[in-house]
Parts: sequence; C-alpha cells; structure tokens
Amino acid sequence: MKHAVTYKLLKTDERSKARRGRVHTPHGDIETPVFMPVGTAATVKAMRPEQVKELGAQIILSNTYHLYLRPGHEIVKEAGGLHKFMNWDRAILTDSGGFQVFSLGDLRKIKEEGVEFRSHIDGSKHFFTPEKSMEVQNALGSDIMMAFDECAPYPADRAYVKNSLERTTRWLARCKEAHKNVEQQSLFGIMQGGMYKDLRYESAMQIVEMDLPGYSIGGLSVGEPKELMYEVLDYCVDYLPKEKPRYLMGVGSPDCLFEGVERGVDMFDCVLPTRIARNGTAMTSMGRVVIKNAAYERDFSPLDPNCDCYTCRNYSKAYLRHLFKSNEILSAMLLTNHNLHFLVHTMENIRNSIEEGRFLEYKKEFFDAYGKF
Repeated sequence: MKHAVTYKLLKTDERSKARRGRVHTPHGDIETPVFMPVGTAATVKAMRPEQVKELGAQIILSNTYHLYLRPGHEIVKEAGGLHKFMNWDRAILTDSGGFQVFSLGDLRKIKEEGVEFRSHIDGSKHFFTPEKSMEVQNALGSDIMMAFDECAPYPADRAYVKNSLERTTRWLARCKEAHKNVEQQSLFGIMQGGMYKDLRYESAMQIVEMDLPGYSIGGLSVGEPKELMYEVLDYCVDYLPKEKPRYLMGVGSPDCLFEGVERGVDMFDCVLPTRIARNGTAMTSMGRVVIKNAAYERDFSPLDPNCDCYTCRNYSKAYLRHLFKSNEILSAMLLTNHNLHFLVHTMENIRNSIEEGRFLEYKKEFFDAYGKF
C-alpha cells in the first residue's frame, strides 16, 4: 500500500541514536527532528496562523476531542477541512482524542467497544470508539491521524497495563479498518506498555506488524521521573522500524527534546511553550526568564540577546513585565511568539548539528548556557 505520509532517513549520528530525516506529507515536507506547536482548538493560542508560519513551524497539532465537541467535525468538514477552516496550508497532525477522554477520570467509563464520557463543557454524554475517532479525523482532514488508544496512568500495576495495551492493539486494528481516506491521510499507531520493558516490546511488535507509515511512543511524560522516562524511551525506540518516523507524544521542554533526539526520536509536541508564555515565563538561550520578577522592572534589554524573533527585536523585558502585570493580552502574544520561535529554531540547530556530526557538542553547549531545567 502506498501511504500518504512517508519518511526518508538522511543522516545518522555516529555517537548516538540521533538522526536527521524528512517526512513527506500532502501539505509539504517536514524536516526532522521537529517540534510541533499545539493548536488544540484549531488555533495556536495567542498566535495568528501567519505568525506561526513566519517563525518556521512546519506542522502543528490539533485536538480531535475538542474539535468534536466544538464546533463539531461536520462543520469543519463543511468548511473544506481543518486546513481551510483555520487558514493553515502546512501539515497538521490530529491526536485521537484518547488522552483527553482518559484524563476525564470519573467522567468516563472504558468498555471494549469504546469509552463513554461526559463533556467537560456541558456534561452531555458521548461515546467514543476507534471508528468514531477515525470518522472525526477523516472529516477534519489532517495529514497524520493518531490511533485511538488507552493511555495507562503512572503508576499502574502490570496486569492493568497488559490489558490496556492489548485493548489498544485491538482498537488500532479497528482504526485501520475504519480509516476511509488512505490516499490523503496516514494513520500512526501508538506504543503503550507503561514502564514495563517486556510489555513495551509486546506492544511494539503488535503495532509494527500492521505496517503503518509511522509510530508514536505514548504513555510517557505522565508523571514519572524524567530519569525513568529516558530509560524507557531508550529501549522503546529500538523496538520501532528505522525506516518510519518516531513520535514522542506530549514532550516539549528543551531538556526532553535533546534527550529524545539523542535516543532517536523524530517528532515532538507539547503545550508547554504556549502555556508558560501565558503565565509569564520565557525560554531563552540563558535559561528561563520569569518576567513578573521585580528584577526586570527597569531592564530595557531584550528577553534573549541571542534571539532574532519579533519579540526580542522590538521589546524589552521591562515592557513585557509591564504588560504581564497589567494583564494585557499582548503579553501572552509576545511571549508565545518568542517561546515557539525559540523551540522551533533550537530544533533547526539540532538538525544542523546532526548534519555536521556535532550533535553531542551542541547539546553540551546548550545545556551549559541554559542551566537547570
């Protein structure tokens, strides 16, 4: 079968698992490793789509659960699909809605057929199945669709995790069967298995057998210590095909990006840079800047002297602090612009360092300057 999304490996690092590649999609190529800004409700918060493109983002992520509830996938389809609806002509990845549904806690009930849940918006009852997730994502028209899976919590006992991963595999088979637009959209499978090495291997073997165009590693960054996440990630990557893209879901702090790339991950996403921007925190080449701190009241220098983003070219820390303390919307806009620019261009630097054979040196330089995470 010819897939809508394909991957080409361009270069591997000789001293680590880091690799440089290219993902081809119907809406353009994606240079990897890549960070994907999150546009949950068909918008990257506090940013216009044109601005997200200008800072160099190649692909964004949108949320199936939220778009299903509001405005409804039928409306998005009627508008011509998600790309037209939100005026974004580059690639889009949609998650399956599984993580949001499972994070509802007491508001949801898991069955073999699917998950019954109540909307966090109005309490209305809904039933999400693998088939429903595919129906919604096919209507949205994203380039990459994620399979409907069960994300086991941390900690979780072995018996629960084993049952969960086996259900995830059965749901993946149903997703593959229900996928109706294979020429324009590709389905990625999700590895589960918690923190159990043998269960991770079991999950990987089951999903790889289905010969999908890409695979993601789920169930990490769910509350476990970072050291444990890195340990699990190290062997998870080895279980996935070298000729397919590997996506680590929900990870986006600079330290995790470097550690993930070093272990062979190609794609990342996270709400972290936009969320902390709205809370007044910026990522800079010299570490985090909490703009509300009194130290910046008369600091008329840019957020980051090594950054050429719109915010750093035009505004000072003192002005950004004033905006944040005054609850001005512009504060979130300018800090979000900076944080996304910072991560997008950090990933560009990572790609260049892999091509030049100096990834580990660049990682050390970055950590030495950034400081503690």
